[in-house]
Amino acid sequence: MPTYVILSKLTTEGRKTVKSNPGRIKEVNVEIQGALGVKGIAQYALLGPYDFLTILEAPGNEEVAKVAMELGSRGTVETMTLPAMKLDTFITALS
Repeated sequence: MPTYVILSKLTTEGRKTVKSNPGRIKEVNVEIQGALGVKGIAQYALLGPYDFLTILEAPGNEEVAKVAMELGSRGTVETMTLPAMKLDTFITALS
């Protein structure tokens, strides 16, 4: 299954939500995975211009686009989504 990296930044509203209910982060992960058919592989909190890095597996671009739209429509986070490939796959493609 293809792998995707989502970099996300909390909006002002998102920071308020996380401050008052930090567990909401994991609740959103469960909602997204259950409803949209993606599998969360890992998630990290970041220091810097982005607040979180999430690694997902999804059947394709359409499902990941739905995730990005669902998250963005809530007004609590802005995302940048990147397709990723394993290093061995990349090397094979170049050979």
